[in-house]
Amino acid sequence: MSDWAGVDDYIGDKLLAADAALSAALAANAQAGLPPIDVSPAQGKMLHLFARMAGARRILEIGTLGGYSTIWLARALPSDGHLVTLELERHHADVARENLARAGVNALVDVRIGPALSTLAKMRADGEAPFDLVFIDADKENGAAYVGAVLAGLTRSGSVIVVDNVVREGAVIDPVDPDPRVIGTRALFDYIGTEPRLSATAVQTVGAKKWDGFLLAVVGGGEAA
Repeated sequence: MSDWAGVDDYIGDKLLAADAALSAALAANAQAGLPPIDVSPAQGKMLHLFARMAGARRILEIGTLGGYSTIWLARALPSDGHLVTLELERHHADVARENLARAGVNALVDVRIGPALSTLAKMRADGEAPFDLVFIDADKENGAAYVGAVLAGLTRSGSVIVVDNVVREGAVIDPVDPDPRVIGTRALFDYIGTEPRLSATAVQTVGAKKWDGFLLAVVGGGEAA
């Protein structure tokens, strides 16, 4: 019998220090009725390390929820760094802003409310500078569209793109699964697998978030991103 959550607890005990702000964020999310779909602590630390390894000064997050992953990412930024996070639901964004303030990173973070594809189009039209790291953890139906949108002027050669929840308990390999989230994830793989500007892989994960995985891509050289 698997003990995936137990192994995650072990990892946390050994490698992740207790963190009052992060724990408070999860408690506030639950109190506010947000769905418990945040990344796990180990995954949050992974995102933090990815951002540090990339030397990220500008981070884009698509899908804020209550700001738990946002806190992890913002803590990887230098004091003059900037994180833009996009959230559809105003209630979620309000909870996130409170969590970010409690964690002391609100000055680094700009929470924007509305449909992400519309917000991304406005960002491109406004000529916003490219981002060093993009984390996509929003509705799975639009995963390919989100990647396409950030490639169209919001990334540069060397930018890192991370997409969460790409295995879907293994359903991603079922071509007739009717779940729109599975269909969208398969479309994401199809798009990235044929996009010459990206070098990518995906890794299965098990743990407190059950069986899932993430996709990691780097914007390559050649054609400008």
